[in-house]
Amino acid sequence: MTESAVRFGVSLIPDVDIAAVRARAVAAEEGGLDLVGVQDHPYVPTYLDTFVVLGHLLAATRTIRVFPDVANLPLRPPALLAKTAAALDVVSGGRFELALGAGGYWDAITRLGVPRRTSAEANAALREAIAVLRALWADDGEPVELAGEYYPLAGAPAGPAPAHPIEIWTGAQGPKALALTGEIADGWAAPIAAYLPYEKWADANRLIDEAAVTAGRDPASVRRIAQVVGTITTERGRPRLDTGAAPVRGTAAEWADLLARLGTGQPFTSFVFWPEQETTGQIAAFAGEVVPETRRLLGA
Repeated sequence: MTESAVRFGVSLIPDVDIAAVRARAVAAEEGGLDLVGVQDHPYVPTYLDTFVVLGHLLAATRTIRVFPDVANLPLRPPALLAKTAAALDVVSGGRFELALGAGGYWDAITRLGVPRRTSAEANAALREAIAVLRALWADDGEPVELAGEYYPLAGAPAGPAPAHPIEIWTGAQGPKALALTGEIADGWAAPIAAYLPYEKWADANRLIDEAAVTAGRDPASVRRIAQVVGTITTERGRPRLDTGAAPVRGTAAEWADLLARLGTGQPFTSFVFWPEQETTGQIAAFAGEVVPETRRLLGA
């Protein structure tokens, strides 16, 4: 596994204390991390808008890539999302990626005036949304006509094009959404274990692989991103990433061993740290201690 193929990042909450959020993103960049994700829960009144925060972090950094972790599709119509994503990518020189969720907290989502969708409806809408995004990222300005039940386009002009080919990752959990990921998405941002327990990750990857092969794609072309919640400690613990949903609490060496096992036992090539306590110290420990050892164990 080459070093360029492996990415490491951190996921942050869009807290109203934007100075603290910015400091954490800067710490991630200074530590050499590749990615900063910002969680997207528009229905939480104490959170700032995720895309405004992403723009702010892009302005405060120079090299690190950012992504919504994951964008709430029911609350962010894809035609407008395409414009926003392209704009963030252009102004940052190509440092924006898009992780997309079909919807999770429906009680909270519907309180914002959006109709509830069944799992089948949500998956159909996700498929349509990916088609809309890619069509509107074209640089020819040609009108786009797309039939669809949820997001039809009737002559919407394409553009502007992003600065680089934005990858679309899904936060899929169910079998049909995972198959859709393998069929048409650029990657899978594995939901944290509270949503999809660790013992289900291997089967999820298998479903993605099978769907990719059926669609005539190389399964390795679908990026796999492991997202792990926990705390880096100074004392040894008994962390595990094979079952359950317990946060990982252990030393940097224990973290590295677990992440390297994910990268060798499953097709994960990217690893995103969700710190239980969002501090620059935890981010620095991940970047400065966990990441180098994980790279060494993976042979990167």
